[in-house]
Amino acid sequence: MQSNFDKMLRRLIFLALILPVACIEPYKLDVPEGEQLLMVEATITSGPGPHAVTLTRTATYGSIFEALIRPVTQATVAVRDESGATTILTESSEARGSYFTSASFQAEIGKSYTLLIETIDGKTYASRPEKVESVPALENVGIRTVVIDQAGGENPRSGIQVIAEVNDPGDQNNFYYWRNGPATYVLETRPDLYTPPTSPANPDRIPQPKPCCFTCYRTEISSNRSMFVETDDDFNGLTTHIPVAFIEDDGRRFVRTFRIDVKQLGISQEAYRFLRLVKQQAEISGSVFDPPPATIRGNMTSLDNPEEVVLGYFIAAGETTKRIYVNNSDLTFHQNNALIPDDCLTVQGTSVSPPADWKP
Repeated sequence: MQSNFDKMLRRLIFLALILPVACIEPYKLDVPEGEQLLMVEATITSGPGPHAVTLTRTATYGSIFEALIRPVTQATVAVRDESGATTILTESSEARGSYFTSASFQAEIGKSYTLLIETIDGKTYASRPEKVESVPALENVGIRTVVIDQAGGENPRSGIQVIAEVNDPGDQNNFYYWRNGPATYVLETRPDLYTPPTSPANPDRIPQPKPCCFTCYRTEISSNRSMFVETDDDFNGLTTHIPVAFIEDDGRRFVRTFRIDVKQLGISQEAYRFLRLVKQQAEISGSVFDPPPATIRGNMTSLDNPEEVVLGYFIAAGETTKRIYVNNSDLTFHQNNALIPDDCLTVQGTSVSPPADWKP
């Protein structure tokens, strides 16, 4: 089939042949680099730390499309509560631009917190105070297998949808936000099938089986492709079941046993509105009926220039967590096992020993 590019190219050649030949002086177009906007991703909760604040700067456009999102390093980042007590965060030596509280830091229910930032060039930023809201305990969590058919006859995607039972209190209006904690699963590989890359020492790629290791425990950060937020407008004071996560089956995670911590956060109404708008923009389908994208302002402000646009939101929330184990037999549809012909310890985040709290 003739591509659109080929058709366009032929039209251009045709025009070049029929138009009079003339000397055209090239016009040099200087495209200025877009404004560098500070982006803040920050959440502290009443759960155990460490809690993270990530700072980046992003350009809206530019003549050089390299490193458009840059970490903001060597900043001074602090969280201050309503009584004036201040906690200084420490920048990670591995994840530049990410700043962490100590593991012992936990926000207190009912208190308000403010995020303070000073960049290395002396610019200062602050959030509006965020109150830590209470959140009902996350008592029951279940799963169901989800299969997503793909166009063109490709193999369907699949995974597990996590369903939380929410016992909503009737004496207040609650706003919920669900996040995944770290996930750990049994990873199986085939080191007996290992074949090294072609090299002068092994030009014919002769297999060199390894005696170890076939089984490891892998820990990863399991992020959601979608954002799960909800208000209790339709179930205030009732018990309801809500999808709060989707974890894709990549042919490795559910071969044996998979474990994940599901976090239920109680957030402010303002934080809920912000996350809801972010979710709506992320799910725009690209049709003519979609609303035009817009910059979503959060609760961060430049203290030097109130007109400066600062992206992101500082969230302070109550937290409750539920840990679940998923066995291979719990799924009603399985992806084909993804073969790794190597020692499982070569995969990032693995160990031959289970975590000390591994209790399936």
